[in-house]
Amino acid sequence: MNTSNFEPRQFRQALGAFTTGVTIVTTRGLDGQDYGLTANSFNSVSIDPPMVLWSINKDSSSAHAFTEGSHFAVHILATDQEVLSNRFAKSASDKFEALELQRGPSDIPLLDGCSARFQCKTTYQYEGGDHIILVGEVLAFDRVDKAPLVFHGGGYRRLLPVQNNIDGAPAAR
Repeated sequence: MNTSNFEPRQFRQALGAFTTGVTIVTTRGLDGQDYGLTANSFNSVSIDPPMVLWSINKDSSSAHAFTEGSHFAVHILATDQEVLSNRFAKSASDKFEALELQRGPSDIPLLDGCSARFQCKTTYQYEGGDHIILVGEVLAFDRVDKAPLVFHGGGYRRLLPVQNNIDGAPAAR
């Protein structure tokens, strides 16, 4: 139920003005199945202890797997992983088909080729409107020097370094 005077589509467009990274979050369900979805709601919470958060729509077909599970992994996608992002953005049962996986705590699936990966133990869950916010303590992470895939204004983008003038100030574009 929309209790504000906001038009949902316009609100979503305004939120799209904020550039985010693109992640895939994975878990192993209590049913022994692998679950994963593309999300851009990832954020850091704390350095000590190391914690991150992300949120999932309550209506997501995999919400139960994440809220009932004890662990999850967040994969920060690299610029060459747009196809993988699209694959996990759709509702399908074969998202992991033909992918080479590693396994983390509680047998969570770990994807290869990402800019970074965080293996987490779920520590807190909060109601957040139509979403559930999951906070995880980072148990392990790895990072490679690959540019991240980003999302802005309803589409994928790539980062470009700021061009500086001779005096070191950013150049006008």
